[in-house]
Amino acid sequence: MWAARRLRSGQVLAWGVGLGVLAVLLAVGLSGRGATKVRLAPALPSRALAGSSVTLATLLGAPQQAGGAPAGSSAKVGPHGSHAAIVLFWASWCTPCQHEAPAVERFAQSAAGRGQIVGVDYGESETGGPRAFLRRYRWSFPNLTDPDARAGEAYGVVGLPSTFVLDARGDIRTMLRGPQTEQSLARALSAVEG
Repeated sequence: MWAARRLRSGQVLAWGVGLGVLAVLLAVGLSGRGATKVRLAPALPSRALAGSSVTLATLLGAPQQAGGAPAGSSAKVGPHGSHAAIVLFWASWCTPCQHEAPAVERFAQSAAGRGQIVGVDYGESETGGPRAFLRRYRWSFPNLTDPDARAGEAYGVVGLPSTFVLDARGDIRTMLRGPQTEQSLARALSAVEG
């Protein structure tokens, strides 16, 4: 009888510990979904894959200096930005990226997204596949190439697609993991702007 009670109390303790660990894992996992510590966005890659090359300052709507150079064209934007923006890391081989591609273009064409998004091809050294991807999905917004994945690593990309929403100062306010919809992109951008 005593052995049976001891076994039950041991089982209860094991279940309690197991449930506690599960609760902590869920809390950590859910808190990381869509949330990011506010930090200054690293510089974007400088080489354009399609469209013109874009700096953080120009993406955020910084005014142009005399001579056409964007004010604050380095990673630090300061108070020059006039709107929030989205940096989307993707790859041509990435199936979830292919699934979200039409929604991303619709967002880029919408009033909410026009001029506020840049794509970054993550870790592909060949440009044939990425260019075919851009043609297939008719992406009209600027896309840069990050063949050595340095920019992606600096941003903290751990899976594709990864979307970073920046405020007008150039701080990363939100990271969205996985495929997004036109509506989720608009909501994320609006939350940072508002």
